[in-house]
Amino acid sequence: MPSQRSLIHPRDEIMQTMGRIYGYRMTTTSGGNLSIRDEAGDIWISPARVDKGNLTRRDIVCVKPDGTVDGPHPPSSEFPFHKAIYDVRPDIRAIVHAHPVALVAFSICQSKPNTRLFHQTHTISGQVGFAPYACPGSEQLGKNIAATYAAGCDSVILENHGVVVGGETLARAFERFEAFEFAGKTLIKASQLGKVRYLNDEQLQQAAQRSVDLVSVDPPVATQNERELRRQLREFLCRGCRQRLLISTEGSFSARVDGDSFLITPTQQDRETLTVDDLVLVSHGRRESGKKASRAVLAHQAIYQKHPDVQAIVFAHPVNATAFSVTDVPFDTRTIPESYVFLRDVDCVPYGVQYQNDGKIADYVSAASPAAILENDGVLVTGSSVLDVFDRLEVLESTAEAVINAAVIGHVSVMPKAVIDELRSAFNLN
Repeated sequence: MPSQRSLIHPRDEIMQTMGRIYGYRMTTTSGGNLSIRDEAGDIWISPARVDKGNLTRRDIVCVKPDGTVDGPHPPSSEFPFHKAIYDVRPDIRAIVHAHPVALVAFSICQSKPNTRLFHQTHTISGQVGFAPYACPGSEQLGKNIAATYAAGCDSVILENHGVVVGGETLARAFERFEAFEFAGKTLIKASQLGKVRYLNDEQLQQAAQRSVDLVSVDPPVATQNERELRRQLREFLCRGCRQRLLISTEGSFSARVDGDSFLITPTQQDRETLTVDDLVLVSHGRRESGKKASRAVLAHQAIYQKHPDVQAIVFAHPVNATAFSVTDVPFDTRTIPESYVFLRDVDCVPYGVQYQNDGKIADYVSAASPAAILENDGVLVTGSSVLDVFDRLEVLESTAEAVINAAVIGHVSVMPKAVIDELRSAFNLN
C-alpha cells in the first residue's frame, strides 16, 4: 500500500492511533508504546506511566537527536529499542509496540504466526521475525530487536513479551500491527476446529496480481437515495471495524443505488476512517472519476447483475467465521433458530473464484443462500439492505464463535430436519 503525505501532527497521530488500539482492546492501560521519527530526526513517542486509554496530545513526548526531551513526562521506558530500530532501518518512520492477546500467546510459546492464511495479511505483515527475550527497557532488548530488523523483518514477535512492528508511516505500522494480530487470532481459532490450510506461492500471486481498471466518468448529481446510502455505508463500516467484524485493510462493502449503479468502498484506504466522499459510485461498469474502487468491484457487480433482489453486499473477515475459511470444517447454521433463519445453508467457495472476472462468484449466493464462506479469504454476505447485510454478518460471526466455543464443552448438537422444516414453514423460507 503506498505511503501518503501526512498532514497530521505527530502528537495527534500518536494520540489517535493509541486510542484506536486501546479501543480495540489490543493493549492495556499501562502497556504498549508508539513512536514516529520525523524528517528532522526527532522521535515522538508515547510517555511512560500515563493511562493509554486517556492520552492527550500534550502527553506525547519529543526526544531530540541529542537526547534532550520535550514534554511533561519521561518517554516510554521502551524508547531504547525504538531508537535501535530507527538506527538500523532508515526506511522505518513509525513503530507500534503492544501486547495484543493472540500475539502474546505466540510470544509465550516461542512461536510466530504463519501469515500465509490470506493474501492481504501475508503482504501487509511483511517479513515476520522473532527476537529473544531481554529485560524490558534494557539495551540488550534493543540489540535483540534491532538485529531482527537489520535482517529485513517488519513484524517481530518478542519472546515472552509482545510484538513490535514498523512502517513508513504510523498509519502503515498500525495496519501491519492489526493484520498481524488478525492472522494470529484466526490461527488460534482455526486450530480449535481442525487442520489449518495455508496458501502456496502460486495462490498468493493469483490474488496479488489481480487488478481492475474501470473506465472513469464524471458522476451525475447525487440523488437523495445515493446520499442516504453513502451515510449508511460509512456508519456500518465504522461500526464493523469497532466490533472487529472488519479490519482496516480487508474487505469491501457496497450498496445498490439503482438497477445498474452501486456504491462501493475504495481500494487501499482504511475502512474505519472513510468518509461519505471516499465511497466510489460505479454505474454501468464505469467508476466515479478521481477515485479507485475496491479490487472486488467486479465480484460485487456480477452479484448485482445476477440477483436483482440483492441490495447490499459485504466481503469481510470476522475472526471466527474466517477461521472456518482456512480449514475444511463445514460451517453448519443449524444451531439455533436465528442462525438458520438469517443464514440458511452456507456454501463454501473454492479459492480464487472471487478474483476471476467471469462472474462465477454470483453462482454461490442467492435469496435462499445469502452467505458463503470464501476459502482462505473470509466470508461473503448479501442482503436486502445495508442493515440487513450487517445484521447477517453479525449473526454469521456470532454463530461461528458459538460453534467454536461449544466444541470445547462437548459434542455440537444441530437441530434435526423436523425442526428445520418447521422453521422454513414458520418463516416462509424458500
